[in-house]
Amino acid sequence: MAESASGTKVRGRWRRVWRFVLVVVLIAAAYGIGAAQSIVVRPPLVLGQDAVTDAASAAVTVTLEDVGGQAIHIAATGQRKVVFIFYPGGLVRPQAYEWLGRALAAQGVETWIPVMPFDLAVTGINRADAIIAHVGSGVPVVIGGHSLGGAMASDYASRHASQLKGMVLCGAYPAGNVTVSASWPALSLRGGNDLVAKSADVEGGMARLPTGSQLVTIDGSVHAFFGRYGPQAGDGTPTISHADAEKAILAAVGSYLAALA
Repeated sequence: MAESASGTKVRGRWRRVWRFVLVVVLIAAAYGIGAAQSIVVRPPLVLGQDAVTDAASAAVTVTLEDVGGQAIHIAATGQRKVVFIFYPGGLVRPQAYEWLGRALAAQGVETWIPVMPFDLAVTGINRADAIIAHVGSGVPVVIGGHSLGGAMASDYASRHASQLKGMVLCGAYPAGNVTVSASWPALSLRGGNDLVAKSADVEGGMARLPTGSQLVTIDGSVHAFFGRYGPQAGDGTPTISHADAEKAILAAVGSYLAALA
């Protein structure tokens, strides 16, 4: 029996629908593969890349060590007074924070920046364990981090407060179910124009930090200015230069760490 004209039209319409669905699925799959690849395949780790600020920071000894996994080790200049373990922000290469360790070295600060699996600190929350064991006793150990790294540093500090002497959060705050109870105060830094770590969240997080903790706002700065990795989606617009923001960050962190030495 011959197929009716209406039946032919219906079948043709369904073919077009299925073709459209197939194209959408293929596009989504391609996008998903591309997004996953950008997470799994990380850019090369290059020490000294965009990390030198002046002649003094250029002279600092920086090496890549294997201490419970790879970590950037920035040696203190002269006598080591404080050990600073810094967790990088999510999907940010650890060398983005090398500038800070180099700048602090002159103050006797030894900095360790762990290389996290997939550049996500949530996959290596306890990386500080091996570093603390490696550096030994007799020197104050401070943990810190930027953004996701700061949240994971808070998680670590909430469970290991007795092994630490302080904590520095940069554009970060403890998760809602994390409270850091310690005998030492923490330092929390936020950019005045940061739209990633919103002011209400950072300020609210202060209630979950130890008594006496201090919140310092870097006026005009943004979320991405804590590291050297370029602009970040969803961030605010800075009203100060990156260099001036770094000077203010260094002054606040340096003063805090000096008080612990």
